[in-house]
Amino acid sequence: MTREIDRPLPSEAAGTYGSDLIAEMMRKLGTPYVALNPGSSFRGLHDSLVNHLGNRDPQMLLCLHEEHAVAIAHGWAKVTETPLAVILHANVGLMHAAMALYNAWCDRVPMLVYGATGPVDAAKRRPWIDWLHTSRDQAAMVRPYVKWDDQPASLQASLATMMRAATITATAPMAPTYVCFDVSVQEERLDAPIALPDPARHVVPSLPQVSGADAARMLEMLSAAQAPVFLMGRTTRDAAAWNRRVALAERFGARVVTDIKTAAAFPTRHPLHVGAPGYFLLPEAGRAIAGADLVIAFDWVDVAGTLDQAGLALDAARIVNITPEPLMQNGWSLDHQAQPPSDLTLLTTADAAIAALCNALGVGDPSEPMVPVDAAAPRAKGPISIDSLSLSLSHALVGTDPSYLRLTLSWNGALCDFREPLDYLGYDGGAGIGSGPGMAVGSALALKGQGRLPVAVLGDGDFLMGATALWTATHHEVPLLIVVANNRSYFNDEVHQERVACERGRPVENKHVGQAIIEPDIDLAAIARAQGATAFGPVDRMEDIADVFASAVAAVSSGETVVVDVRVLGGYSEAMTEGMTQD
Repeated sequence: MTREIDRPLPSEAAGTYGSDLIAEMMRKLGTPYVALNPGSSFRGLHDSLVNHLGNRDPQMLLCLHEEHAVAIAHGWAKVTETPLAVILHANVGLMHAAMALYNAWCDRVPMLVYGATGPVDAAKRRPWIDWLHTSRDQAAMVRPYVKWDDQPASLQASLATMMRAATITATAPMAPTYVCFDVSVQEERLDAPIALPDPARHVVPSLPQVSGADAARMLEMLSAAQAPVFLMGRTTRDAAAWNRRVALAERFGARVVTDIKTAAAFPTRHPLHVGAPGYFLLPEAGRAIAGADLVIAFDWVDVAGTLDQAGLALDAARIVNITPEPLMQNGWSLDHQAQPPSDLTLLTTADAAIAALCNALGVGDPSEPMVPVDAAAPRAKGPISIDSLSLSLSHALVGTDPSYLRLTLSWNGALCDFREPLDYLGYDGGAGIGSGPGMAVGSALALKGQGRLPVAVLGDGDFLMGATALWTATHHEVPLLIVVANNRSYFNDEVHQERVACERGRPVENKHVGQAIIEPDIDLAAIARAQGATAFGPVDRMEDIADVFASAVAAVSSGETVVVDVRVLGGYSEAMTEGMTQD
């Protein structure tokens, strides 16, 4: 990716402004990119990024909507576990970005979000527009779902708070921080130099380590258990940590449950992996949990709900909950779910606890490396189901190293073959539709040059709400394959409407009303081409899909952003439908 400008730094005679030091601090914090949609409230900072920093990082990622800017940073964090910078224009840009921020909060990813406001000093405001774009407490709109915020009133305070925000967002449990810069602070001319905080002297705090006593207690529980079950939730993308998870499960013969809401945490074809990963607990995994005498939840999303759905008799099993989540819970966002029962709770990350157990045991490597499983061949003719799309895509990706960035709600987890941490990156955290394209772009950007082929399978509703995020990918030459599983409906709600209609004795055939995206059909490939992407489709027959996928994979391998519109028959498995609509 090339920079749009390559200018030398200005001479000292040109003067230095507050925003110049803010830009320098952004660079000092090490973020390689800043995602933004331009806005007058940070015009000073924008100038500093272009004309003061010149061709040095952070490089701008121009986005066509603020929600895309946050989603791109979210996708980046899912790969790297490090924050990108985002700049949001005044209160209006923050309003646009609110849903994406909520997703990032629920997904527990780091992000440096910077905002800006017109002059808080009313005497300095331009007529009309500065009044509309000024807030005394701008973060009030998103405070329940950012980890920390500040609206500093001076340049020195702004630099100090940037350092604090960077430290806080990177401390587990991670989540976005928000700092709002006054336009007057950005545009003030400096009379004397101001020292920047040194990130090397502001290290990220470490969570308490697992004590020897706690490790011994868990190992005692594991040694005594006849049917232990591990719930593997939020984990790192580290390969050594992946191997330790497998080794620990093998050491005790523990059955392992994973889901599709979070990234790949355990090989799905391993003999100890129970059933299929899903968005909701599927029957085989539920039976394993119900029969457990010890359940260890490793930063699992919704422990209480999972145990309840499985029907675990709480008096028959001991429960260990390993998570830093209690450090983040608040009274507004109930994404922390119900409080689970627990015989031992440790405020640490999943991989930190597993490392402590493996160190105590002297284990760290799996017994045997996992090898790919040959997928069943897709049928050759007829309309396309979500399962036949999955099988066809798997066959097209043979010989590549794919990373699934996102999968639709209708995806059949039984067809997943995750063998490495980057094989799958999880969902969006807050189930906020429209995030898929932006997150895919951010993840693909982070994977660029790593030899992986980034693939996102999105629903048509998700794609349509976020389609203009593709422009950022094509503008910045990001290789990416997006497959749209297009059932021309908000089908998730069709399932709910069918359930309600059945309960009320009303016509089920009306479930599509207010859901179907037809009459006229939308040309998704044309929308993708309008953003500069290479596009194929619509494809609606199995006879055509293999050739289309082969062409799409070849195009991505040559560096293109590619979209394939695949028209699928709407429908979920019975287990999936039951999970989505349960009381």
